[in-house]
Amino acid sequence: MTAPTNTWAATPPEPALGPVGVPPAGAGRPGHPAAGAGAGAGAAGPIDEATWRRVVSAIEAADEVALACHVSPDGDALGSMLALGLALRAAGRRVVASFGDRRFAVPRLLRFLPGQDLLVEPARFPAAPGLMLTFDAATVERLGLLAESARNARELVVVDHHASNGADTGFGTLRLVDPSAAATTVLTEELITRLGLPVTEEIAACLYTGLVTDTGSFRYATTPAVHAMAGRLVATGLPADEISRELWESSPFGYLKVLAAALGRAVLEPAAAQAHGLVWTYVSREDRAAFALPYEEVEGVIDVVRRADEADVAVVLKEDDDGAWQVSARSKGAIDVGRACTALGGGGHARAAGFTSHLPPAETVAMLRPLLTP
Repeated sequence: MTAPTNTWAATPPEPALGPVGVPPAGAGRPGHPAAGAGAGAGAAGPIDEATWRRVVSAIEAADEVALACHVSPDGDALGSMLALGLALRAAGRRVVASFGDRRFAVPRLLRFLPGQDLLVEPARFPAAPGLMLTFDAATVERLGLLAESARNARELVVVDHHASNGADTGFGTLRLVDPSAAATTVLTEELITRLGLPVTEEIAACLYTGLVTDTGSFRYATTPAVHAMAGRLVATGLPADEISRELWESSPFGYLKVLAAALGRAVLEPAAAQAHGLVWTYVSREDRAAFALPYEEVEGVIDVVRRADEADVAVVLKEDDDGAWQVSARSKGAIDVGRACTALGGGGHARAAGFTSHLPPAETVAMLRPLLTP
């Protein structure tokens, strides 16, 4: 694994902080994440109290807790996993964490996150965990090399906010799934609080990274609850400005050249030709290879392409190192791209989703285009 570099100095695990499951002072007050449905950013609408209690009890009883997030982890996936891992370790629990990529390395933009000493390569992850929690993965396949561990787990807790993660997936013995949550870190914060564990500055950094990335720096989820959660996290003393610089103001020069190539070949299909307008482009392996640019560095291309006023939907196809095309779709609201991507074997949300294609870009878009209907 590529060695991470952390802004936060490594700190030894703290002694156990009392029994897990005892809520901290203030839990239950309006706006606190443990106050139940309708309260604060942590309120989880469709998750019933019995399920929360069962998850807390399972963690309390476990000798070791195995944590996993989806492949090619983003800020929400990795941030959620590391946040809970840090909280449990500080309470004296044995924790192991990983993600199932064959090329196991934390994306450069996330190497500032604390807690990465919890990570082990997939080969060292338990083959049949007694208790396993997954984060931000809508299907077991999204766990990559760790999918078999999930299938073998005696108890599998799924923590997620994707609308495509329905009960009919058969994924998980216990499901903390709430599509109304702005990010998986929203549910993770509530779980940490229900476990009676404090949110330290390091834990808050992980949670804040997930919240700010999945809300597009608060552009796509602007509820009072979301901002209240951000306020709680910033109040721990975390350097929010440094996190923002790491996430959005740091790219290799080669990224600018690859972005220019992608923008140069962008195609606009205006509303006259496409019901609500479509803009799309692609980034090939050759584009990246010319500047030795890793795959994860081109994630931000979609955020530039989607700015076209004439298009409700933006699509960027990114060729990964294995030659598959990873398709990112974004909507400004008129089109449910989550429904379209789910029909092609992917998933996501109404305004942000994706899928994998093994066809060339033009053929892939031709396959997607008819599904982009109101």
